[in-house]
Amino acid sequence: MRKNLVLLLCVLILVSVAAAQQAGGEKKPPLSPRRQAETSFADGKKVMVDYGAPSMRGRKIMGELVPYGKVWRTGANAATTFTTDADLMINGTRVPAGKYSLYTMPDADNWKLIINENTGQWGTQYDEKQDLARVDMTKTATAQPVEQMTFSFDKAGADGATMKLQWENTQLSVPLKEAK
Repeated sequence: MRKNLVLLLCVLILVSVAAAQQAGGEKKPPLSPRRQAETSFADGKKVMVDYGAPSMRGRKIMGELVPYGKVWRTGANAATTFTTDADLMINGTRVPAGKYSLYTMPDADNWKLIINENTGQWGTQYDEKQDLARVDMTKTATAQPVEQMTFSFDKAGADGATMKLQWENTQLSVPLKEAK
């Protein structure tokens, strides 16, 4: 009986020490933290992208981690979301105000932005039947390698912007403007 009591006491001490270390220890940032990119128009309406931002960490990205010819989650973890207060024209395709998930169809030369009506899912849970549109993107090389995947917007007049996605040595862009 005494042996069992000593064993129980040892287990309790180990559990207490582990809990104290976890509570007092510094938390490491996630490998793919959530990021947001946002732009607004002259009338105050906004467009926002919320995404998990993976890093290269020495890996080959385009054509390997991001395979060509297959739908890619375009980020990490939960699906990338695209929210717009305004009806938009994205590279000539009408997208009503609302919340969507973004995916891409990568290729060595040509990429498509996929605007999907399903939201709130894990990034790998893609349902092609929920696609609202597939839009051509412009692919260019970055001036220098981009370690962490990044979305950004460049203003284009009072009612437009260019949405950019950069990672590794690739920049993808697509024009968007408020549909009037």
